Amino acid sequence: MSPYAARPWGALYEANQEGGVPKASNIVSIFKKSVRSAAAQPAVIYFDQKISYAELDASSDAFATALADEGFGQGDRLALYLQNTPAFVIAALAAWKLGGIVVTVNPMNTARELALILDDSLPKALVCQDELYRDVVSGLRRTLPAVFTTSAFDFQSRNDRRIFGGLSRGKVASNLIQLIEARKGRSATIIEPAASDLAMLVYTSGTTGVPKGSMNTHGGAVITAESIARWMHVETGTPVLGVAPLFHITGLIAGLALALVRAAPLILTYRFHPNVTADAIEEHGAGVAFCAITALMAMLNEGTVRADQLKSLTTICSGGAPVPAQVLRDFKAKFGHYIYHGYGMTETNGPVVLVPADREAPIDELTGTLSIGVPTPHTQAWIADENGAPAAIGEQGEIIINGSSLSAGYWNNPEDTAKTMQPDGLRSGDIGFMDANGWFYLVDRKKDMINAGGYKVWPREVEDVLYTHPAVREVAVVGTPDSYRGETVRAVISLKHGQHATMDELQEFCRQRMAAYKYPRIIEIVEELPKNSSGKILRRALRDAFSAGQAAPAPKIG
Repeated sequence: MSPYAARPWGALYEANQEGGVPKASNIVSIFKKSVRSAAAQPAVIYFDQKISYAELDASSDAFATALADEGFGQGDRLALYLQNTPAFVIAALAAWKLGGIVVTVNPMNTARELALILDDSLPKALVCQDELYRDVVSGLRRTLPAVFTTSAFDFQSRNDRRIFGGLSRGKVASNLIQLIEARKGRSATIIEPAASDLAMLVYTSGTTGVPKGSMNTHGGAVITAESIARWMHVETGTPVLGVAPLFHITGLIAGLALALVRAAPLILTYRFHPNVTADAIEEHGAGVAFCAITALMAMLNEGTVRADQLKSLTTICSGGAPVPAQVLRDFKAKFGHYIYHGYGMTETNGPVVLVPADREAPIDELTGTLSIGVPTPHTQAWIADENGAPAAIGEQGEIIINGSSLSAGYWNNPEDTAKTMQPDGLRSGDIGFMDANGWFYLVDRKKDMINAGGYKVWPREVEDVLYTHPAVREVAVVGTPDSYRGETVRAVISLKHGQHATMDELQEFCRQRMAAYKYPRIIEIVEELPKNSSGKILRRALRDAFSAGQAAPAPKIG
C-alpha cells in the first residue's frame, strides 16, 4: 500500500495506480498503436475538416520524406513557428518518425526572439505560417535552414471570419499541402526513438527571465499524458479540445499527447476565441479540455457563451497560473462545470499535481488559498524550508518536484541545469505548502514576493481578495519602488463589461479584508492586462515598466 492510502483521496490514488506508474515509451509507438486501433477515426478536427488517424499517418510519412531529402535525421531539430493547425501535428509526427527533435516557437515571437531560439537550437528545418514568413522570417539576416510554409487557411474551408477575418495569405504560397500530396504513398525509414531520447525543446515563456530550451524526452511526455488520462478518467476516443497553444507544454502534453494516448480526436481552432471555442465544443462534442484560467475567464465574461454549448464536456482543467477561488465558483454557477486545476512546469512535461477527478479542492482556512491538488502517480512532490530540509505541515517553502517526467535539463545550458535539476528534485522557484491531508497549495513565485517595509506580501493573496469584488475581471499585483517602504503594493485591474469601480472603492474593499501592510496603495484600472499567448498574465512586464517609471504596457495577446 502506498503512503498516500491514508489520505482522503487515497482510494482514488490507489485505483489509478493499477498496473503501476505508466511505462516509459515514445510518441511514435503510441501514435502507431492508435493508428492500428482507430485508423478510420478522426485524429485532428480543424473547423469543418476531419483528418483520420490513417490519413495523419500517411501525411506525416509523406512530410518525413521531404525532411529526409533535406538531410534531416536522428537528433536533428525541426522548428515549428505555428499556431494550432493540423500542420503542427503533421510536422511534429514527421520529425519524431525520423528520430528528430521538435523545437516549438511562440508564433507571437518577434524577429529578435525567433533569432535567439534559432541560434540556440540550430534547426535543420523550419515550418512556419506564410504570413510569419512574409513578416518575420524573410527579414532575418542570417543563413536560414530549409523552410516549409503553411497557411491558417489550409486543411479547412469554413474561413470563420471571427478567426480568419484579420488574416491574409502571405506573398509566399503555402507549400506544405503540395509537398504532402506529391509524396503520398512514400515513407522514409522510420526510427522508433528510445524513451530517453529527446522529443522536444520547449522554450520557457520568459516570464521569469531569459528563455531556456527545456529538453523533454519521449518517455516523460508519454508518462505525463498517460497519468493525466488515468487521473482524470479520460476514456479512449474522448475528443480533446486543443485550446492551449501547441507550442506551449500544456498544449503539447495535455492536448496533443493526451489525444494520442487515448486514440482520440484533437479539436483545433487556430487560436483561442471564446465564441469560436464554445462553438467547436458544441459541434464536435469535446469531452476534455485543458486551458489557461484566463481563457475560461474570457468565456465566463463573454455574455454570449451559453451553458448548453459546454454540455459535452466531462472534464475542464486549468493550469499555468493560479486559479482564483471566486472565478471557480462563478464558472460553476454559470456553466455547471467545476474547473479541475493543477500545477506543472515546462520542465515537468506539464501537469504533475492535479485535483483528482470527482473531488473538489479544499480552500485553506487561514490564507484563503485554493489547493492545486495532489501529486499524480508518477510524481513525488515536497516542500523545502529555507535550509533545504523538508518543511513542516502547513509551513511555506519552495515546491520540489521529482519523478519520471522531468526534463533532461536545458539545451546548451549546463549551469542552469545543475542549479535547477538537483539530485533530490527540480527546484520550481514556486512557494507553497502542504496540509495534513496531503493537499498542495501554491502561494506564489519566489521572485514575485513584495517586501513592503520589511513585511512579506504575496501578490496572489491580494489578487484573490480583489477577484471577489463583483466588478473585477482580471488583476495583477506587483511591487513597485517606494522611497519610504522600499516597495509598495500596486494592483493593475481590468473591469467586467458594464461594471464600474473607483480606486478608492477597491482600496477600501481590500483594506477591510487584509492586514494594513498588504492592501494596494496604488490601483490602476486598464482595459486589458498584458499576457503571453498561453494566456498567462505578465506580472514581470508590469513590474519592469513601473520600475522604469512607465505606464502599464499594452496587452500582448495571441
